[in-house]
Amino acid sequence: MRIPQALLLGIALTLSIPALIAQAPQREIAITIDDLPGASVSLTGKDMDQLNAKLLATLKQNDVPSIGFVNERKLYVKGQVNDRIEALRLWLDNGFELGNHTYSHLSASRSTVQEWEENVIRGETVTSLLLSEHKMKMRYLRHPFLAGGRDLNSRRELESFLTQRGYTVAPVTMDAWDWMFAGAYDGARRRGDTALQQKLVAAYLDYTNQIFDYYEKFSKQLIGYEPKQILLLHCNWLEAEHIGELLATLRKRGYKFITLDEALSDSAYSLPDTFVADDGTNWIDHWAVTQGKIPQGGPVFPQWVQDLAEKTWHETPKPLTPEGLDPL
Repeated sequence: MRIPQALLLGIALTLSIPALIAQAPQREIAITIDDLPGASVSLTGKDMDQLNAKLLATLKQNDVPSIGFVNERKLYVKGQVNDRIEALRLWLDNGFELGNHTYSHLSASRSTVQEWEENVIRGETVTSLLLSEHKMKMRYLRHPFLAGGRDLNSRRELESFLTQRGYTVAPVTMDAWDWMFAGAYDGARRRGDTALQQKLVAAYLDYTNQIFDYYEKFSKQLIGYEPKQILLLHCNWLEAEHIGELLATLRKRGYKFITLDEALSDSAYSLPDTFVADDGTNWIDHWAVTQGKIPQGGPVFPQWVQDLAEKTWHETPKPLTPEGLDPL
């Protein structure tokens, strides 16, 4: 009996689909969170404890490794020091890691080499002690504003300094400006405006998808594949209350959650990088600019969110800034 050609083709396709799926590379991403113990200067020590406990519980429930980057200046508020330190200890007690984000969130592009180096060292004091309680050492540093130096010479000098102190720089490849959404979210949360909170969460997740769409495609054009990604988030109520939805969004995109160590095993992070600017950007942009391929056509941030965030910052009793610069 002769088997129809169409049937043979159907059988071949059916057999090949699982093989194709098996060959498809697994997307991988590391979650990193800046501005510990809390991004907003309006947070009390008790607020920080609650926020970090909620954030970490969701990460742990979802089996997602993460590292938090600390600005130690935020610890020194009269009557709140113990609570603020406890917020950091929660990370280590729950099996997560802490890194240095400088003492006062000082930009390397707006300070001298000596000023920035001193700020890094000053930012080690408490965090190193907490790490030692868990037989851990400070390993990673995240540049505030992702700014590596005033120029290429100062950037290289600072990189050498960090290497000598045992640091690895924590890059970023994905950044959906959660800090801006969080500013608007904080205002809605204080007013009890749940409808606006949900609108902001939906906008945040949508913009995150736009960022991932753009940089997944751009990285393939630039280096030939999608690297193991590193996502930049911040320690705020938006993430504490909705990071579960963000994680679900990333899982839908096919991402597996990995450690920062695992992400940095990707050879992409050894690519030539001569990027310098007053305000930093992600490493995919770094590699593109280094190659003379200026990124174009990226997603446009929603203006209404920026307007709401700026309004919130103006209404906040203390001088709130997006990333907690000079907060106290």
